[in-house]
Amino acid sequence: MRKNNHRVIIVTGASSGIGRALCDFFSSKGNTVIGLSRSAPKLPYSFKHYPLDISDEAAVSKTVSTIVEQYKSIDVLINCAGIGLGGPLELTSKEQGAKMLDVNVLGAFLMSKHCLPFLRESKGYVFNIGSVAGPLTIPFQTFYSMSKAAVQAFSEGLRMEVKPFGIRVSCVLPGDTKTDFTARREKIAPEPLYGPRLTRSVEKMEHDEINGKSPDTISRVINKLITKKRVPPVVTVGFSYKLLLFLNRLLPRRLVLAILYSMYGK
Repeated sequence: MRKNNHRVIIVTGASSGIGRALCDFFSSKGNTVIGLSRSAPKLPYSFKHYPLDISDEAAVSKTVSTIVEQYKSIDVLINCAGIGLGGPLELTSKEQGAKMLDVNVLGAFLMSKHCLPFLRESKGYVFNIGSVAGPLTIPFQTFYSMSKAAVQAFSEGLRMEVKPFGIRVSCVLPGDTKTDFTARREKIAPEPLYGPRLTRSVEKMEHDEINGKSPDTISRVINKLITKKRVPPVVTVGFSYKLLLFLNRLLPRRLVLAILYSMYGK
């Protein structure tokens, strides 16, 4: 780890949303922050930016090598890139589903795979941004919930595999967060079969996000974790979401799904 708490931190999904907030926050703390995203962040920004499609393994490998060549090490990797999709499974195309899994899951895998040799040297950290919607499946957001559940499973498997090397891995689960992710979510157009329920579900989701927590809450949580020798496998952001997931473990699954259906599916 760098002296004086200075770290080389890579953040994916840096152009907007939680990823952009993470880049701004850690840059303001004096770290060297490298933001990765397909599109450039809006000006002004104080971190380094590299254009990258994280689903392209050759490009990931080349970019990671370039970063290490320039900055000499990697201390923290934050896999934050993600896309959303609102719509019924029946009307979701294979291409839409594959794209979401490619970005949300395989992108985290590829970034981690190519950063691990350097994280071994620094005994660094990997933080994968999951979601409360992983353990709590949201109807009409099912592919998103699938992807975030997979991110958590990936985090837990990676954590066990790299533990002997001193690399710390944690999955961070935000709940509703106020970012432009809400506006960027792809939506399948309502139609007669699912239309009214889909519209209500998406409106409920968007209302909760618009009134959600600041993304800086997530930044502060990770900032505390990178001072610790041990990090928990899963970190839920916000007391209310911790309570929800606690109840999720206690209540019968049928009851949990009935509650989620009444909120987002009815």
